[in-house]
Amino acid sequence: MRRRDDFTLAVRRGRRAGRPNVVVHLLHPDQAPDAAPAPLVGFIVARTVGNAVVRNTTRRRLRHLMRPHLDRLPAGSLLVVRATPTAGTARPDELAADLESALDRLLRPTSKGRR
Repeated sequence: MRRRDDFTLAVRRGRRAGRPNVVVHLLHPDQAPDAAPAPLVGFIVARTVGNAVVRNTTRRRLRHLMRPHLDRLPAGSLLVVRATPTAGTARPDELAADLESALDRLLRPTSKGRR
């Protein structure tokens, strides 16, 4: 994902799941106006995470951790992974667990009510 409009759309209209090291926003294809055939993923790593080296390392880690999960995303969906300030110092296994947990929460079917 490269366009600012896609990031804004996913963050404002999509469902959100927050964890200590990442916040994940998912916009399903039925809500996206121009649904692409493949899911689009974008990463937000702000200056609060660390200096340029730490931010780029964190972005590369997140991109690497996200690759195996791409086939789980619905076609045409928009996904934004935002790193929190603690993500820069998080261990790789913590980052992976937080990302997987957030994705699991967003991809599980939503229930209409309690049973």
